[in-house]
Amino acid sequence: MPNPVIIKDYDPRWPQLFEMLRSRIAAVLDELAISIEHVGSTAVPGLAAKPVIDIDVLLKSSTDLAVVIRKLTDLGYEHLGDLGISGREAFRANAAAVQHHLYVCPVGSLEYDRHIAFRNYLRAHAADANAYALLKRQLATKFGSDREGYNEAKSEFVQRILRRTL
Repeated sequence: MPNPVIIKDYDPRWPQLFEMLRSRIAAVLDELAISIEHVGSTAVPGLAAKPVIDIDVLLKSSTDLAVVIRKLTDLGYEHLGDLGISGREAFRANAAAVQHHLYVCPVGSLEYDRHIAFRNYLRAHAADANAYALLKRQLATKFGSDREGYNEAKSEFVQRILRRTL
């Protein structure tokens, strides 16, 4: 079934939705996480985005991953593995009221560092955030339901920003 890429104007409820999800996750992971961060476009005030909250959990110790997987499974998440991206473990929320992606990262994870650096850069540089929003809208129209093509097409912009920050 087609699953088109849809970009929405910024929704001021996104931070509250993140906080609701963060609180629920933090209650289960307790002392296992250093931080639980709102990342991705919904974490940048004013930025148009796919209406999906992206969350990164930074673990205190990578040796706790098995425990974290069990705790998140008990909370209703399905562990998807790294999905081909080393340095993070993906989880899908089955029957979640709020559409979101959850990633668990070990200390020293390049993916975690990239997500935080990109988010922080866009928060501090409105002109680049606006350019990114325009690009995403254009690519959503061009690629329709081809999510892989959409993601690949915006990667040059993302890499250019990351070269400035990392």
